[in-house]
Amino acid sequence: MLHVDNLKVSYGQSEVIHGVTFSAEKNETLAIMGRNGMGKTTLFKSLIGVLPLSAGGIQVDGMDISKSESYQRVARGVAYVPQGRMIFPNLTVQENIETGMGVSKLKKIPDDIYALFPVLQDMRHRKGGNLSGGQQQQLAIARALVTNPKVLLLDEPTEGIQPSIIKDIANVLNEIKKMRDITIIVSEQVLSFTMAVADRIIVIDKGNFIHEDHRSEVDIEKIKGYLSV
Repeated sequence: MLHVDNLKVSYGQSEVIHGVTFSAEKNETLAIMGRNGMGKTTLFKSLIGVLPLSAGGIQVDGMDISKSESYQRVARGVAYVPQGRMIFPNLTVQENIETGMGVSKLKKIPDDIYALFPVLQDMRHRKGGNLSGGQQQQLAIARALVTNPKVLLLDEPTEGIQPSIIKDIANVLNEIKKMRDITIIVSEQVLSFTMAVADRIIVIDKGNFIHEDHRSEVDIEKIKGYLSV
């Protein structure tokens, strides 16, 4: 569903992502793990088109989107939940979700969205800025899902969220995969969350992929070593 080939990304003269190659299948959840500053957010911003590529290619469902603008990538099936969530604080929950519906031409919010996130239905008339961090994260995921994505990119979804809500978000991501034909790519530092959602784990270090494992073969202590400072 997603294929990335020899991707390079630079800030000015400084190359930050050094020719990474990976694929993710339909109905697979792939976690990109690494410490802060190792290139996770830069990689995700390049996948959605916020940052230009200096080399390499990106394909979604066989279609090259390497030179597409961000809005074109969304139309072709890529949804992005950025680090920090970036919801609209002055819009209601319902209005926030509706901002994602222009791409999919939906006339109303699908029932399965509120089934996944019952708290959002209860709070649908509340301003987004009045929600807790965990609720805002659920809102950001809901807004991404109404674009009917083929690939869902989640950048650090557990950041600043209490442990009980982290478990809820893990459960929701697993439920989404059961309900839809979707590929989920998540960048993360919390290993317990990753082990609850990911089929496969890739570790990134200084813009290079240095380790890869299927969940069933993961050496927890080895991954912890990569994530420790």
